[in-house]
This record gives sequence, structure tokens and C-alpha cells, in this order.
Amino acid sequence: MPEGDTVYRAAQRLDAALAGAEVTRFDLRVPRVATADLRGERVHGCAARGKHLLLRIGEFTLHSHLRMDGAWFVYRPGERWRHPAFRVRAIVGTSRAEAVGVDLSEVDLVPTRDEHLLIAHLGPDPLAGDWDPAEAARRVTADPRAIHVALLDQRNVAGFGNEYAAELLFLRGILPTAPAPEVDAAALIDLGARTIRANRDRGDRTFTGVSRRGQNTWVYGRAGKPCRRCGTLILRGEIGADPTRERVTFWCPRCQN
Repeated sequence: MPEGDTVYRAAQRLDAALAGAEVTRFDLRVPRVATADLRGERVHGCAARGKHLLLRIGEFTLHSHLRMDGAWFVYRPGERWRHPAFRVRAIVGTSRAEAVGVDLSEVDLVPTRDEHLLIAHLGPDPLAGDWDPAEAARRVTADPRAIHVALLDQRNVAGFGNEYAAELLFLRGILPTAPAPEVDAAALIDLGARTIRANRDRGDRTFTGVSRRGQNTWVYGRAGKPCRRCGTLILRGEIGADPTRERVTFWCPRCQN
């Protein structure tokens, strides 16, 4: 599932593959920008902000959002893709590499001077150079909703997704339904920042310190299994800002109370 660390690594891969090269292929398969052509322009680089990718080419920024299923792949020129063409939403090719965006939820092309308009709503990003933990904690504390919902709201903190929310709340012993103003937001945000920074350069995300599949989470995806700390069965429920945005969450009823 793409979260802030996943998007950060995607930006690093795209930057390493494309930065400094001239665009030889440019194909956006989204109606509103399908006629755009940046061939001949130079790629300046790629950066991540929360779950948003900003690929800067010439005087423009190609913005994409991965949502639940999106991903960017890097191929050698002419290399056969490992996914069907109908899922491709964007292609940026150079003489040395071809970046292919698959199942992208959002694709926009804007002048780089205006790219801030696409991400201005985001809260502080723990993987960004201007990370402001105090502001992130202030926004979470000011949110009257359940802490799981507040932590997922990208306007409060940019980059934490459902897996991070479940795991961080377990590690801090907080119920997902606890009102955000009643939580020690500063401590929670500090733990989240340290955790996502530790994971950003790992191929396999882990919260337990063990990278092996099935052993890398405390509660996420472990409904009905014993808590790794106390042995109580992990519970599963749904929570969201409203019924149309509910997300599955997991918690230990003994360790989180």
C-alpha cells in the first residue's frame, strides 16, 4: 500500500533514472492533458510531498498521486513492460530510461511556478526538509475526530496511511477511537516521524524491527491473531471521516485502552 515512505522511494528512483536527461517520449493517457508534449525538455528532478509525486520537466511539473494501487516503474528503453498497457496513465522516456506510471489516481501537468497549488493543503511532511513537528502536533490536537481519522488526514500530517496509523497507535497504547484532542500528539508525531524515516530507505517496511513478511507489523492485518505482546486476540473494525471513507483498522483491546 503506498504510504509516504513508498512515495519517497518512488521519487528517488525516478530522480536517479531521469534527472538531467532530455525527454524523448512523453505520453499522458488522461483526457485533460493527453495533448501535452514535453519532448526535448530536460528533466530537472523528482520530489515527493506526502503521497504526491512532483516530476519537474522544463518549466512544468508532472504531478501524480498513487492512492491505493498506483505505482511508477522504471524500464530500459525498449524493455517489455510487466503490466498491461491499458493500465498505464503516464510515460516519460529518455535515452537511458523509461518511467511508466500505472494505475495512477491523479495526473496533472502544471507550470512549476504553480505546483504549490496542488499541495498547499497538505500538513507538515516528516520526510521533507521543512518538517515542522510542532505544527503537525498542533493540527492533530485541534482535530476533534477520532485519532485514527485525524492521523490519516493529510491536512494534519502528510504521509501517514492506514498501516502507519494502526501501528503507531498500538505502539503508543492508544485506541483508534480515542478523541484526538485527548492524545499526546507530540509524542505520537515524534514516533511517527522516527518510524517513517527509518523505513524510507528500506525495501520492506517494518514496525517490529523484523522485515520478514508476516512478522513486520504488530497489529495491522493481524485480526484474530494473538497480540505479540500480551497474547490477546487482535480486533478489526472500520473507522472513517464519514461512511464513504471508512478504513479498516486493527488494535489490541488490552494494550490499547
